[in-house]
Amino acid sequence: MDMKRIRRTQHSPTIPPDMENDGGVYRAAAERKHRGQMFRLAMALVVFLVFLLLMVAISGFHRNLSFNQLRQFTERGHFEINAGVRKEFLESSKFPKAKEDKFLGGLLASGFDEQSCLSRYKFASYSKPSPHSPSDYLLQRLRKYEQLHQKCGPNTFLYNRTIDQLTRGSSSVTTECRYVVWISYSGLGNRMLTLTSAFLYALLTNRVLLVDRGADMTDLFCEPFPGTSWLLPLDFPLSQFKSFDINSPESYGNMLKNKVISNTAAAGASLPSFIYLHLGHDYREHDKLFFCEDDQDLLRTIPWLVLRSDNYFVPSLFLIPTYQEELHQLFPKKDTVFHHLGRYLFHPTNSVWGLVTRYYQSYLAKADERVGVQIRVFETESGPFQHVLDQVLGCTQKQKILPEVSQEQTIIAAPLKKSKAVLLTSLSSGYLEILRNMFWVYPATSGEIISFHQPSHEEHQQTEKQMHNMKAFAEMYLLSLTDVLVTSAWSTFGYVAQGLGGLKPWILVKPENRTTPDPPCILALSMEPCFHAPPFYDCKAKQGVDTGELVPHVRHCEDMSWGLKLVDRDEW
Repeated sequence: MDMKRIRRTQHSPTIPPDMENDGGVYRAAAERKHRGQMFRLAMALVVFLVFLLLMVAISGFHRNLSFNQLRQFTERGHFEINAGVRKEFLESSKFPKAKEDKFLGGLLASGFDEQSCLSRYKFASYSKPSPHSPSDYLLQRLRKYEQLHQKCGPNTFLYNRTIDQLTRGSSSVTTECRYVVWISYSGLGNRMLTLTSAFLYALLTNRVLLVDRGADMTDLFCEPFPGTSWLLPLDFPLSQFKSFDINSPESYGNMLKNKVISNTAAAGASLPSFIYLHLGHDYREHDKLFFCEDDQDLLRTIPWLVLRSDNYFVPSLFLIPTYQEELHQLFPKKDTVFHHLGRYLFHPTNSVWGLVTRYYQSYLAKADERVGVQIRVFETESGPFQHVLDQVLGCTQKQKILPEVSQEQTIIAAPLKKSKAVLLTSLSSGYLEILRNMFWVYPATSGEIISFHQPSHEEHQQTEKQMHNMKAFAEMYLLSLTDVLVTSAWSTFGYVAQGLGGLKPWILVKPENRTTPDPPCILALSMEPCFHAPPFYDCKAKQGVDTGELVPHVRHCEDMSWGLKLVDRDEW
C-alpha cells in the first residue's frame, strides 16, 4: 500500500468519517465542539488549582481544620468559616510559622549522627515550642561541660591516670579530672530524676558524670554528650559499687559517724580516693550532711564520688550558699531545671522513639487538642477502683478539661467542634474501658468528639523488664506531648512527663481510705518534680529547721506536704 492510499484512508481525530466530506458546516460545528471541550477542560483545571490553593492555605494557617472537615465543606460547595476561625486565619497569615527549632533554643549541640538517635533532633517537630528559653549562661556551661567530658571521659589519658589513683586507694595526688559515678537504682521515673540531679551536681562541681548502665540504660537513652560516652566502662575497678547501701562502710555518713574522716579536717589530711554518697529515701542524719557547705568543701577534694539515690534532690542544692549564685545564673527561672536538663539529657533510642512516633501519628496527631491523664494507684491491686474513676471525672469535668455527658438528650457534634484525644496511662485497662464506653454511649454536652487511647496496661510494675521500661519511657514522652496534663500525686512517672513537656499539671490528690478527695485535684505550683525526702536541718545553727521556708523559690510540694520543690518567685 503506497503513502497516498494511507493518507486517503486516515480520518481526522475530531471529525467522524461520515462527516469528513460533507462540507464546511460540519467542519465548523466540529471545531466549535472541540473549542468547547478545551474551554471546559481549562475551567476544570482552574477550579482544581483554586481548590488546591485554598486547601493548602487553610491547612497551613488554621491547624484546627482537619482534612475530613475540609472535605465536608467542599462537598457542600462552599466554606463556612465562623468569625473566630476567620480572625485566626487572617492573623496567622500575617505571621508565618516560625522555623522549627530542632536544637531546642541552643540546648542541644550539633555534630551528632542524626540517624543513630532520631529523637534528638526530631522531638521538636512533635512538641510545641517551649515558652521557657534556656539562659545564655546555661548554654555556655553545657558547651564547657561537653569539652570537659571529652577531655576526661572514659578511656582518655586523664581518665586512665585517675583510675590508677583510684586503684592505689589514695587522693594525695592532685588530679585534673574528678568524677560522679551514678548508680542505676529504682524505677525508671526515679532514675531519670536522680540522674538529672547528679548531672546538675556535676555541673556545679566541675565533675564528669559517668553512668552505671544497669540492665537497660543503653536500650533506653542515647548518648547525650558529643564525641564521647557517659557510660561507665565495664572494667571499672570498684566492682562492689552496685551493692552499696545505707550500711556500707564506704558511705560518707558512716565515715563521719565512725570518725574515719571529719568535715573539719585540716588541709593535707589523708583522704580516701572515693566516697560513696547514700542519698536514698532511707538515708540518715550523717548522710544528709552532704547538703551542708562545710561538707561540700571536704567532698570537693575527693576525686571519685559514687552516688546512689531515688530522690530528686535538686531543691536542696539551691539551699547550699556555695552554689546559689551559680544556680541563679544557670536558671533565672528557678522552675525550669528539669525542663531544660531533662530535654538535654534524655533522648529515646530509635527503638523507643519508634514506639512514641507510631502511637502519636496513629491516635493523637489529628486531634485538635490532646489531653494526658496519668493514673498511678498506690495499692496492692492494680484496679480499676471506683473512687479513682470518680476522682478523674470530678477533676477533668470540674476544670473543663473534659465535657460532661448527656444521658437525656441527643447532641450531634457540629462540623467545627473540636476533637479531643485523651491519652490515658495506667497499669490497669479498666479505666480506659469505662471512660471510652461512657463517651460512646452518651454524647458530650459540648458536642466535642472525645476519643480515649491507652498504649499499654501492664497490670503491675515490672521495673526489671526491658520492654516494660521501654513502654514506660515512651508513655512519659507521649504524655509530655499533650496540651493539658493530669497526673497522680507522688508519681515520679508524672513528674518526668510534666517536666519534659514544660506543663503545670492538675495533680490528683492522693486518696485516703479509698475515698474520693475533695477537691479531687489541684493545680501544680510549677512543672518541677518534688524532692520526696529532703533534710530539715540548719547546717550553721546545727539544728532542725523547716527548709521549705528559707528561700522564696523552694516551697513544700502540693502533693506531699513535707517534700520540697522549686517554684518561680514571680508565680508564687
